[in-house]
Amino acid sequence: MVISAVMAAFGITLPVAFHAVGLGSKFLPMLLPLLLNGFLSTAPWAMLTGALVPLASGLITGMPPLYPPVAMVMSVEGASMAGTAALIYRGFRPRIWQGLALAVIVDRCASAALMWSIAGKFGLPPAALSIAAFLQALPGVALQIIVVPPVVRALSARKGILFRDEDESKTPVF
Repeated sequence: MVISAVMAAFGITLPVAFHAVGLGSKFLPMLLPLLLNGFLSTAPWAMLTGALVPLASGLITGMPPLYPPVAMVMSVEGASMAGTAALIYRGFRPRIWQGLALAVIVDRCASAALMWSIAGKFGLPPAALSIAAFLQALPGVALQIIVVPPVVRALSARKGILFRDEDESKTPVF
């Protein structure tokens, strides 16, 4: 719960910092801590955090906007991406790359499907909007691929509460 709360705080403040220097949404700054949370916490916490952070950020900072429903789209993206990363990484540990690749693919598919469905409601061409959303996110996907694996490796090398040795997992934690 604490790890998810810290990642939620990063998920709200990191986009503000990115927007302050003009990097904006191209680098997916909100999704970066949500994806990392998928590797650091269990699937239910990762999904809950992924779903709530975009909505909370929309209410607190106005970004992502609640209307048009960008915050709702990002909630689905965050929950699906973080949940996928958590399920793959915790199920097949320590497969960082498999979890990362599948989480990014699920995220981009969810984004494309949601953009397709929303486009029609706003009178926009669905294919163009889906392709534009995909292309705009490429710098953010690259940032996720560059940042997440070394951070997860550094934290897992540290051991402790986040990642236990197999022998340690059998001993009770008080």
